[in-house]
Amino acid sequence: MFSQNGLSLDQAPPLSVVFRFFFTGSIFGMLAGVLILFYQADIFDAHSVAAVTLTHTLTLGVMLSFMFAALFQMLPVIAGVTLKNPIKKANALQYPFILGVLALLFAFNLSAPWLFGIASFLLGGSVLFISFTMLKNILTLTHHSASSKGMLTALISLVLVVILALYLTASLASFTEATYYTAIKEAHYSFGLFGWVALLIISISFQVIEMFYVTPPYPTLVTKYLPNTLLGLLLLSTVVSFFTPLIWVVTDVLLILLLCGYALVTLKRLTQKKRPLTDATVLFWRMGLGSLLLSMLFMGLTLSYDIESIKSLSYLFFTSFSLSIVFAMFYKIVPFLTWFHLNSQGYFTAPMMHEVIHPKTAKKHLYIHIATVAIFAVSIFISELTLLAGLLTMLSFGWMSYQIIHAYLLYIKTQKTGEKFDMNMGNG
Repeated sequence: MFSQNGLSLDQAPPLSVVFRFFFTGSIFGMLAGVLILFYQADIFDAHSVAAVTLTHTLTLGVMLSFMFAALFQMLPVIAGVTLKNPIKKANALQYPFILGVLALLFAFNLSAPWLFGIASFLLGGSVLFISFTMLKNILTLTHHSASSKGMLTALISLVLVVILALYLTASLASFTEATYYTAIKEAHYSFGLFGWVALLIISISFQVIEMFYVTPPYPTLVTKYLPNTLLGLLLLSTVVSFFTPLIWVVTDVLLILLLCGYALVTLKRLTQKKRPLTDATVLFWRMGLGSLLLSMLFMGLTLSYDIESIKSLSYLFFTSFSLSIVFAMFYKIVPFLTWFHLNSQGYFTAPMMHEVIHPKTAKKHLYIHIATVAIFAVSIFISELTLLAGLLTMLSFGWMSYQIIHAYLLYIKTQKTGEKFDMNMGNG
């Protein structure tokens, strides 16, 4: 669990800041389920409006919301960064971000240039604002951990993702000539998945795997060189791709080797954990890392076989990797924060972590998640099952939404009716 010695209530953002981003992500997750019911098998055509809409609902609405929740919370814990005025910064990010995502989704479906313009302004402004704020705070640190250095590379990647996206939306809105559209699109996709999502998960794992599960630390070779290698590889490939697009084939091979190596090292660490119990969060991590290995396997096959179903399986298992790790973090962060904030405020009646979210509740979500991924995989070949996949997606994120509401209501209830320690007992 988090080391309370490294976190004080002054450092930690208000509970509502973290919870609101988790809740936003879960709502967008349920929207993704609705979109799957609406588009059905069209989502597996990578070039369709359905696929583009669903992809951005998941990557922006779901993953970026969840990852901002993790960043607001984890920066004080594993990087020693304290964001000033976190509520104001969260407001400046979240409201334009939500409107920007919705504008972008409508823009894809209506092909309206003005909507692409609005989405670019809202998303570009809000995400770049918080990214530069977090980058500035990390750069001021005098002592860096492997995680803080990794977060730095992930945030640089996010900035590049946004800049590349602004070029793409300007092209779609006919604001600029789409001379480099294909090259920029490939770079945008690569930085988004491997430079932002994968790098942030990798960077956080350097500390939380050892901290949560009491494992041996990662090898220095991995913590010192993997984040910079990934970022450098993507930067170099992007530049070279303007002259020879085939560079991405070489890049993909190197990415497969690097990410498979990371997954295997982390799975090995989880077998060495000193905590005897294997709870749902460990299983989520194992599922996520296994999904990453499968995603890289299918990604490797696409280099030899240009088959849409293989590409779809690669994307599906990368999504499973990302979400599995997010769910693992969620079931650690939410119970701990609820207890931590109440305990720090002096409530001796603060609910214990298992009373906020019971371990069996998390395990039930694990089963729902496994079923969702499995049905999705089969629906690539049996399109009639896509409807069931959409319903399971809604159930998975609806389950998560309920846990957030339950935890926050428990927090409010304890503040209203709970009993505090008498701070004057020792003064008489």
